[in-house]
Amino acid sequence: MGDHSTISRRSLFLAAGIGTLAAPLVLNRAAALAQSESDATDRRVSPLETRSFKLGSFRVLTVRDGMRPSGAPNETFGTNQSAEAVGALLTENFLPADSFVNSFTPTLVDTGSEVVLFDTGMGEGGRADGMGRLVEGLNYAGYTPDQVSVVVITHMHGDHIGGLMEGGKPAFPNARYVTGRTEYDFWVNPERMGTPAEQGHQGVLAKVQPLAEKLTFIEDEGEVVPGIRGLDAFGHSPGHMIFRVESEGKALILTADTANHFVLSLQRPDWEVRFDMDKAQAAATRKKVFDMIATDRLAFIGYHMPFPAAGFVEKAGEGYRFVPVSYQFDV
Repeated sequence: MGDHSTISRRSLFLAAGIGTLAAPLVLNRAAALAQSESDATDRRVSPLETRSFKLGSFRVLTVRDGMRPSGAPNETFGTNQSAEAVGALLTENFLPADSFVNSFTPTLVDTGSEVVLFDTGMGEGGRADGMGRLVEGLNYAGYTPDQVSVVVITHMHGDHIGGLMEGGKPAFPNARYVTGRTEYDFWVNPERMGTPAEQGHQGVLAKVQPLAEKLTFIEDEGEVVPGIRGLDAFGHSPGHMIFRVESEGKALILTADTANHFVLSLQRPDWEVRFDMDKAQAAATRKKVFDMIATDRLAFIGYHMPFPAAGFVEKAGEGYRFVPVSYQFDV
């Protein structure tokens, strides 16, 4: 991708912030957004949200692909605890005891020479429920799907691979794809048939396997592009990976699904989570990853954290306290 397209994308980021667009275009966009927000409210989902950060010379963008309210938090988080214990922890943190909201937030990293997308949200299968808004968010931020040069798949659960294909064709036609071999080999194995992983297996055959010719694999510490490396973080899924992004001495960790709730998974990292496939390994990985993040005072972006999905943690009691990002990347 040439310099001209990179400059154009960055100019669009700036233009969105300084309001230099002509008045009719502003009004048209405002009307469109108002309608979008009205439609989203009717579907009990949030309006379109994006947030960009500067990390050294990189530009990092998060896009809220969608959100889903659910009841009975203890059926997902703290499944080895009582409903009362889960509800009490939520109440202590000013959250409702009987419900929670799950957000889905892919991340794009523009290095200046590569445009790297991490995970793809729900895609077309989620749009009936107001999700699958990744491409819409990318367009709003100044990116088109054909500008994405690398798609990284942190793991192959449906809410991460749903947007890989659109209408039977690759949604990001010029991209190459990167994932961990352990993850891919598990999901494409026909031995998944007749097991609880069968639905995931079928999803991977439909969404990932058609891209196999453009797929490359990395191992622990493997480089995606200069400045981005993968790290094994197994447990949530058999080959789940996280990624370290670093530019000009600034670094953050993309933790994917290492922790899936900013209170229940971080303050109680040992509590079992329904969707962690190896619950003991997932808990050990959570503590290892967030001990490192807390000790090194690193920022992180978590796929299911409250939008814009970025923040910090500090050690607190038996777990960690989540500190959401504010203006740290704006100054």
